[in-house]
Amino acid sequence: MSDSLDLGEPAQPATSPYRVLARKYRPQTFSELIGQDAMVRTLGNAIKRGRLAHAFLMTGVRGVGKTSTARLIAKALNCVGPDGQGGPTIDPCGSCEPCRAIAEGRHIDVIEMDAASHTGVDDVREIIEASRYAAVTARYKIYIVDEVHMLSKNAFNALLKTLEEPPAHVKFLFATTEVNKVPITVLSRCQRFDLRRISAELLAAHFAEVCRHEGVEADAEALALIARAAEGSARDGLSILDQAIAHADLEGSIVTADAVREMLGLSDRGAVRDLLGLVLGGDGPGALALLRRQYDLGVDPQGVLRSLLETVHGVTLAKVGAAPDLAQPAEEAAAYADWAARLSFPALHRLWQLMLKGHDEVARAILPIEAAEMALLRVIHASTLPDPGELARRMTAAPEPPAEKIEAAPSLSTAAPVSPSPADFAGLVATLEAGGQHALAARLTHSASVVRYAPPELVLSNARPLPPDLAKELAEALRRITDQNWRVLVEDASGAPTLREQAKAREEAERQAVLDSPLVKAAFDAFPEAELVEWTNSRSKM
Repeated sequence: MSDSLDLGEPAQPATSPYRVLARKYRPQTFSELIGQDAMVRTLGNAIKRGRLAHAFLMTGVRGVGKTSTARLIAKALNCVGPDGQGGPTIDPCGSCEPCRAIAEGRHIDVIEMDAASHTGVDDVREIIEASRYAAVTARYKIYIVDEVHMLSKNAFNALLKTLEEPPAHVKFLFATTEVNKVPITVLSRCQRFDLRRISAELLAAHFAEVCRHEGVEADAEALALIARAAEGSARDGLSILDQAIAHADLEGSIVTADAVREMLGLSDRGAVRDLLGLVLGGDGPGALALLRRQYDLGVDPQGVLRSLLETVHGVTLAKVGAAPDLAQPAEEAAAYADWAARLSFPALHRLWQLMLKGHDEVARAILPIEAAEMALLRVIHASTLPDPGELARRMTAAPEPPAEKIEAAPSLSTAAPVSPSPADFAGLVATLEAGGQHALAARLTHSASVVRYAPPELVLSNARPLPPDLAKELAEALRRITDQNWRVLVEDASGAPTLREQAKAREEAERQAVLDSPLVKAAFDAFPEAELVEWTNSRSKM
C-alpha cells in the first residue's frame, strides 16, 4: 500500500453541489484503504489463488472502512479491465463499466441492503428468491448487507441455508459494528475480517493529503488533534476536518491548533500541563483558578479530567521507557520526562486512580464544574501524602524517642533475648510444639517434605499435597514464636522424607539391628514361632 493517497479528484467548482469530505474521499481502490494492510494482503492472495469465499463479514468500529471494503471487494470480483477481458483482481481498474457502475451505486447485480431498516423475514426472502437467478451483466451477483446485526432472529434463520450453500454466482458481503450480536451459526459460514482502528499517525498523514488536495493549509498540531479526536475513525476525522476548514475560512483558510481546540472544546495541552504541575505542587487556589479559566473558555470539565488522565498516562509511559511519540511537541516530551524522573510508580498509579474516579464523578454530576473542582482538591490533598510503602519505611526507620534510663525490675524492663533459629527442621517443629502450635506441628511432621532449610527461609516440596494456606500460616506462627520474619516457600521440587517417614525409617533400622543381634537370632532359632514386640523396652532391660 502506498503512503501517498491518489486522491486525484480536484477541488470542486463553486457552482457544483458540495460533497462532504467523508464522501468525496471515500477509498476507490485498496491502496487508498488506510490502516488495513493485513486484510488487503489476505484478499489479494485469495483472489490470485482463486480461493474466494462465498461470504465475507467485515467488522470494526465506525468509520474504519467496512462498507467501503465491501464495495471494493465487489469491484475487485467484477472488474473486467479496460479491454473488457480481465478477471478478478485486487487492483480494479476503476474505468470499466462494472467498476464505474459499482462506484456510482447503480450496478444492477450489486445490491446493497440496510439491515437497520430491512430487518424482517420478508426482506431476506427477497434476497433468497433473487439469488437463484444468474447475474445480468456482472461476473458475480453480490449482496452487501450493512449493519447485519440488526436482522431479526427469524431473518437470520431464514438466511442460513442459502448462506451455507449459495449458488456459485452469488457472494454475500456483510458489515457490522457489533459482531457479538451476529449468531454464531452465521459467523461460522463467513470469512471474517476485523478491521482495525486507524492509528492517529496514519489519520494525520491522510488528513494532510486531503488538505493538500483541497488547497487548505493546516498546522501539523491541528491535524494531530483532529486525528486523536477521531478515535481511529477516518469518517469521523474527515467530518471534523470539514468543520475545521469551515471554521478557519474566516481566518485566511489556515486550520490552526487553537481553532481546533476552540471548536472541539478541548483544553490547551500547555494549560493541562500547567494544571497538573499546580496539582502536584499542592497549589489548590492556583489549580482551581486555572480550571475556571478553561471552563470560561468553553472547555468541558470532563474534557479537562480526560486530558489530565492522558497526561498522567503519557508520564507513566515515559517512566517505563516506552518509545516516544514522534508527533509529540518537544516541550511536552521534556515535561513528561521531568515528571517521570521525579514521580514514583505508586504515585503515578495513585494519580491515575484518583483522576479516573474524578472523571467518572464529573460525568454523572449535576454540577460538573463543582465536581471537577472537588476532584482536583482531592488529588491535591492526596499528593501530599506518602504512599503506604514509604509510610511503612518511615515508621520502621523512625528513631526511638530519647528516654531517661531507669533501673527497673528485671521482670518488667529486661526483654528476653531472641532465641536462635532452630538448627534443623526437626528442631523447628519442636519449637512450634513448645509454642502451642500442636496442630501445625503435627501437619508438618506428617506432610512436609523439606527442599531447603536455611533460617529464616524454609522451602517445602509441592510433590505431595499440602494445605493451600500452610505456608502463610507457618510463616506467621514462626514470626510470633521466634520473633523473626520467616520466608516460607513451596516449590515443584523433590524434597527430603517427612519427619514421620524418617522416624519410621529409623525405627525399622533399629528393629533390623535387633533382629540381627546374635542373642535374638538364638532366641528365634529356639522358638521359631516367636515375634519381636516392644523391642525397645526389651533392649533397655538387657
